[in-house]
Amino acid sequence: MRATPLPLYLLFLVARAALTLAGPHAILQRAHHFAVSRSRGLVSDLRLAFSVAPPRRRQKSVLVKRNAQCIVALGITEPKDSGDGAGGDSLGDGTQSSSSSFASSSSSGASGSSSTTTSTRSASTSSSRAAATTTSRRQPASTTTTSQPAPTPSSPWRLAESHEGSNFFEGWDFYTFPDSTNGIVDYLNEQDGRNANILSVNDNNNAVMRIETTPTVSANRKSIRITTQSTWNGGLFIMDAVHMPTGCGTWPAFWSNGPDWPAGGEIDIAESVHNYTNNQATLHTSPGCSLPSSNPSDLGISGSLLATQDCAVATTNNEGCGIRSPDSNSVGVGFNANGGGVYAMLWNGDGISVFFFPRGSIPSDISASAPRPTSWGLPQARFPASGCNPSQFFTNHHLIFSSTLCGDWAGGVWNTAGIPGQEQSYAQRTGFSTCEEFVRASGASFSEAYWEVRSVRIYQLQS
Repeated sequence: MRATPLPLYLLFLVARAALTLAGPHAILQRAHHFAVSRSRGLVSDLRLAFSVAPPRRRQKSVLVKRNAQCIVALGITEPKDSGDGAGGDSLGDGTQSSSSSFASSSSSGASGSSSTTTSTRSASTSSSRAAATTTSRRQPASTTTTSQPAPTPSSPWRLAESHEGSNFFEGWDFYTFPDSTNGIVDYLNEQDGRNANILSVNDNNNAVMRIETTPTVSANRKSIRITTQSTWNGGLFIMDAVHMPTGCGTWPAFWSNGPDWPAGGEIDIAESVHNYTNNQATLHTSPGCSLPSSNPSDLGISGSLLATQDCAVATTNNEGCGIRSPDSNSVGVGFNANGGGVYAMLWNGDGISVFFFPRGSIPSDISASAPRPTSWGLPQARFPASGCNPSQFFTNHHLIFSSTLCGDWAGGVWNTAGIPGQEQSYAQRTGFSTCEEFVRASGASFSEAYWEVRSVRIYQLQS
C-alpha cells in the first residue's frame, strides 16, 4: 500500500507543536545527528567515486641482519592485497619483495643452508647441503628490494676422485723405501704411523701427517709419505690445507710424479724448505722441455722465474725450471698463520699451471665443487705447451705428499742466505754447522712440521 503524503500546512503545524513541547535545543540536536549520518555516507561515496585511498601508516625502520650485512628496511604495517601475485611476495609493480631476496641470498651464505625457495644445486654439493624442494610463502619483511645473486655457472669439470674426512687415507699407498732425495727420515706404513702418533685424522676431520719430535735421535726421524693409487694424464688437482710443515731442516712437498723418473716427469705444486715464505712450483723432465720466455708477462703469471728456462734434469743439475710465488703466505709460517689455503694444478693441452688462493680468497666455484679455472685470473706459475708439451713429457702421474729432512735441497742450502724466509744462513741461526746435526739433536723444533689437509679433489673434463 502506498503512503499518502500529508499536506504542507499540516506538517507545519506538527513541527510548531514539537518545537513548543521539546524546545529549540532538542530540535537542533536531532538535525545535527541527521546531518552527520548523511555526511558519512557522502564522504564514503566521494572516496569511492574518485578512488582516493586512505594514507598507509608506516612503522619505524626495521634492522634486518643477513650474513653480517645490515639492511635498513622501511616496513608497511598493512598487509598487501592477495591479488598482487602468487604467494603475495611480489610488490604491486612486479618487483620481488625483499623477503624473497633475503631468502635467495641466504642460500649462498657461508652456513651452506639452503632457503625454502626452489633452487638447483650440482650433484657434488647436494650431499653436504640441505637442498630446497618447494617454494614457500614468506611474510614481507620490508619494501626495500635487493638483487638476487646470480646462480653459480656450471663447471666443465666433474669430480673423479676425492680424499677427505675420516676416510682421507683410503686410496693412498704408504711409501716405506729410503728417501729418494737423500733425506734423513724413515717413512712408516699406515699402522706404524698411527702407532707412532704421527698419522691421524683429527677432531676437525682433517688428515694430519707429522714428523717425529723425539728430543734426540741417532740416525733418522720417522715421517710419512703417501702416494695415490690412481694415476692421471691430465686434469684439475685441488688441495686444501690449513697447515704445512715448516722449520729448520724441513722439506715438505705436494707434488706429482710419473714412472721411470725423469722420463715420466715431475710437477712440484707446493714445495719449500726450512722457513721459506714463498712457494716454488717446478718442473723436472727429460731433455726438450723448457719455458718459452723468462718474462712473467709473456708467460701470463704472477710469479717470477727462479733461474733457468730449461726444465731438464740432466742439464740443470736436477734443479729443473722453477717459478717463485709473489705471495709470502703461500708456504711456511705465513701460510699457517692465515689458516692455509688452496693449491690447484691445471694440466691440459695448453700446458701446466699452478694457482694458489690464501684462506679468505678462495674462489666460490672451488668451494661449491664447480671449479672454473678460466675465471681465476693469473696463475702463480705456468708452463705453456709451446715449450713443453704435457703429453710428451708427463705420463701416468700419482699425487704425493712428502715431508723429508735435510736431503739434497734443505741440506744443500743450509749455509745459504738471502732467500725470502732465510735472510741468514741456518748455520749462523742455529749454531749447527750441518742440517743433519741440527735435526738429530733438536726434536722440539719439529712441533710445526706437519701437514693438516682438509681435502684433495681430482677433476676430469666432462665427456
